[in-house]
Amino acid sequence: DWDDVPPSSALEEISEEEAVQIIADPLLPPQSSTLRDYVDHSETLTKLVLLGVDLSQVEKRQKAGQLLLTLDFEKDIKKILLFLKDVGIEDNQLGPFLTKNPYILGEDLEDLETRVAYLKSKKFGNTEIAQMVSRAPYLLLFSVERLDNRLGFFKNELGLSVKKTKDLVIRFPRLLTGKLEPVKENLQVCQTEFGFQRNEVQQIVFKTPKILTASKKRLRQTFDYLHNIMGIPHHMLTRFPQVFNSKLLRIKERHMFLIFLGRAQYDPAQPSYISLEQLVSLPDEVFCTEIAKASIQDFEKFLKTI
Repeated sequence: DWDDVPPSSALEEISEEEAVQIIADPLLPPQSSTLRDYVDHSETLTKLVLLGVDLSQVEKRQKAGQLLLTLDFEKDIKKILLFLKDVGIEDNQLGPFLTKNPYILGEDLEDLETRVAYLKSKKFGNTEIAQMVSRAPYLLLFSVERLDNRLGFFKNELGLSVKKTKDLVIRFPRLLTGKLEPVKENLQVCQTEFGFQRNEVQQIVFKTPKILTASKKRLRQTFDYLHNIMGIPHHMLTRFPQVFNSKLLRIKERHMFLIFLGRAQYDPAQPSYISLEQLVSLPDEVFCTEIAKASIQDFEKFLKTI
């Protein structure tokens, strides 16, 4: 029973880990340190193992092992498995899914169905819902109120249309389940510290939603290098924000190699222009031959000198 999960509010800051730590009823006291010791005596655990559930991972999750020991496979679990299959979780994915989120087996079926019905009412398609639940396994543990508040937060905070808000959470559904505080901080950093305009932040987040949950330290270091060292203007970073997902070391190594060769040209008005996408996305060999006009051996030799 999950009625004791704190009530949701629009700005509630709660992680998926915190949300799944509350189980209302006292469960069986553990008789052993490992679930494996129960498998021979528990039809439920035996069947879950056959499904592909990794009990060694489940028992690392707070109170999850105790929860499984209180459930009856036929009475409690079968209906949830059928529900998950209806949602679109493939047979071969049920085990891995339940390994990540065993708590869903203790949920009320009606509550789960209500949450899926809510997503459908917001015009999420069956395939999209299946994709979201697979990528964010804790998604269906959260109340309709919380899901609604979250969608509203991203729509309003980023000034996105309903369709773009949907697209954003389909691609990165953990935005609906993770903490809001880091998201708000990263939005603040992009506008206040980096100096992006609100419409630029909107474009950056829509293209690269991961930026909302990225480490602030890494974001700052990457922006500083791209903007202040390499001289990349805001509008170009807005055009290709995927550069923020790249390793800073990769950017530095390639930029320094291009400087060494006299080819570090990031101005689109110049004939020898190199785009950020070319700089970070190409494999080393292609980058060397097509962009740097050098051999991979030259690049490797150069890296030993820095």
